[in-house]
Amino acid sequence: MLIEAILVEVKSKLSQADVDEHLERLGKFKELMPRYRDVNALGAVAGMIVPEHIGNYAYRKGLYVLAQSGENVVILNDSKFKPRVW
Repeated sequence: MLIEAILVEVKSKLSQADVDEHLERLGKFKELMPRYRDVNALGAVAGMIVPEHIGNYAYRKGLYVLAQSGENVVILNDSKFKPRVW
């Protein structure tokens, strides 16, 4: 049975430093939380404001990108996206 978890970093305005820090935490996740060693960890970043170049950067790093759109939250990744697994 495959178990997956998505670890999400949420900011009001997402920056490249936020993305990089989240990637660093994702790299340490299973070491710090060994009970999840058999879980496929996926990453996501979300923000009320997600500059296009930051969203593209996160996408290229294998993260799901979520942004506010009016009263809703939308996933900005397209159908070609392949998430990175930690």
